[in-house]
Amino acid sequence: MIRILAGSAALALVATSALAEPHRYELDPTHTTIAFMVDHIGYADTLGVFLEFEGGFTYDMDTQELSEVEITVKTASVQSFNEARDNHVRNKDFLDVEQFPVMTFTADSGTPTSETTGTVTGNLTLLGNTQPLTLDVTLKKAADYPFGHKRFTLGISARGTVERSAYGMTYAVDNGFVGDAVQLIIETEAMRVDG
Repeated sequence: MIRILAGSAALALVATSALAEPHRYELDPTHTTIAFMVDHIGYADTLGVFLEFEGGFTYDMDTQELSEVEITVKTASVQSFNEARDNHVRNKDFLDVEQFPVMTFTADSGTPTSETTGTVTGNLTLLGNTQPLTLDVTLKKAADYPFGHKRFTLGISARGTVERSAYGMTYAVDNGFVGDAVQLIIETEAMRVDG
């Protein structure tokens, strides 16, 4: 769910004079997980992931200013490790992927709460409805990547909660078969775009 995630955590970064200017960051698709957990009849939470997404953000490490967070997730890429359940989640009861092939998260600011934590409040658009979403973000690492692309990279964890019913996704809410609250789990490596 997403345009969201990555930029968020960057707000928590400690100022580094060598990088003290706004830079664009992009999600590394091979080192990003966008997942969710939702209660199933009170017995256990069901885990799902989205496999196709793209996004990025602009962040100034000196001023801690965050802007232009844009994350897009292809809803049909959902996987919950059960084919029958995945097909159900893709239909009109849940994500209605034919009519709404993407969901997006956008934000233009963040609020640091420490040198390595902060919150990012933006808008999540799902099923054609747009509602505010706040992510709690933790910066895990900020450094040049040790191999491969060797770009300056931010390691970010983000968590949030979405109420399905706020987006019109009310299937199995009243009878409690599927929870209304969906926990978002985002882990990403965001690579600085040079130039």
